[in-house]
Amino acid sequence: MTIGMNGMTGIRMTLLLCLGVLLLSGCGADRQLRGKASMKKEYFGQLPDGTAVDLYTMTNANGIEARIMTYGGIIVSLKTPDRAGNLGDITHGYDTLGGYLEKNPFFGSLVGRYGNRIGQGKFSLNGVTYELAQNNGPNHLHGGRVGFDKKVWKVERAEGAGTDGVSLVLGYVSADGEENYPGNLAVRVTYTLTDANALRIDYHATTDKDTIVNLTNHAYFNLSGKGTIVDHELTLNADRFTPVDAELIPTGELRSVRQTPFDFIEAHRIGERIDATDEQISFGKGYDHNFVLSKPAGSLGLAARAHDPLSGRVLEVDTTEPGVQFYTGNFLDGSITGKGGRVYEKRSGFCLETQHFPDSPNKPQFPTTVLKKGEEYNTTTIFKFSVK
Repeated sequence: MTIGMNGMTGIRMTLLLCLGVLLLSGCGADRQLRGKASMKKEYFGQLPDGTAVDLYTMTNANGIEARIMTYGGIIVSLKTPDRAGNLGDITHGYDTLGGYLEKNPFFGSLVGRYGNRIGQGKFSLNGVTYELAQNNGPNHLHGGRVGFDKKVWKVERAEGAGTDGVSLVLGYVSADGEENYPGNLAVRVTYTLTDANALRIDYHATTDKDTIVNLTNHAYFNLSGKGTIVDHELTLNADRFTPVDAELIPTGELRSVRQTPFDFIEAHRIGERIDATDEQISFGKGYDHNFVLSKPAGSLGLAARAHDPLSGRVLEVDTTEPGVQFYTGNFLDGSITGKGGRVYEKRSGFCLETQHFPDSPNKPQFPTTVLKKGEEYNTTTIFKFSVK
């Protein structure tokens, strides 16, 4: 077969165009490197007591950027490309530290000691009943009044470009009796931004006394970077969920998602059934429920996949945890003005909080959240970014 000069020129142009797409979106193959991964540290402000807060900007070889601060271990921003290759921030938050100190519904925060709710703010362990802060109606939420989201974490290590990307290691020691939890709990959280376009979070903890632990990150995502998330398409690798009572405390049942608004085994628009006539939807004012993941216990596997048809962005979440809390920003009400002057309205963001189940200390049939003295707590969650 003979190819003329015009044909050769056309082939060259096609190859060049495909190479450009590869650089931005992978085009079905491994993404090519556009630069060198980097880490930058800068001062972000100080607390009222004068404690300095630093901001670390991690950039991978493809230009994806994650900004994390030492206050609350908070993901301040996360910039990923859309299908045209334009970088955009896909998380809620503030431009300055002051916003987080004034009013923060856990935007991007590390949450602990116990992520999610504990019914009536109490649990028993080894014959002792511990009474916790009731900071969410009659219940305990996200570690109490001054949880891990309000602590300044120590930077144990900040590494530039390595074989897996760039990593930031944060540490915090929660003293015995803090928020009335037992045991001195030493926590280490490692954020790694990989050149495979993923933000990996590794959680590690040890204790000198039996305690309970359930760590997570509370990032609010909007893959368009604007508007609501009701047109995002979601898949959850879960055939059961944990129904709740009117106070959003699990009843203890593991209920099938089949033929309910909670069936995301196949992709559905988030807004498709979010206002369905359903008691559970009514209790959560939308979705605010724990889903039981359909994978072997403790294994790293798929939890969720979200796709925004507008931007083309795709977010996949892998985790070793047994559950994921899917929350659709039902309690955002437009009273918060965040980054770039954006007003965060109801359902402007969604959360995929990988976790053990809510109220597990009071539900012996749920996977245990007890960490015994001498044992190690290790969990991993990976947020993978691509375009479609």
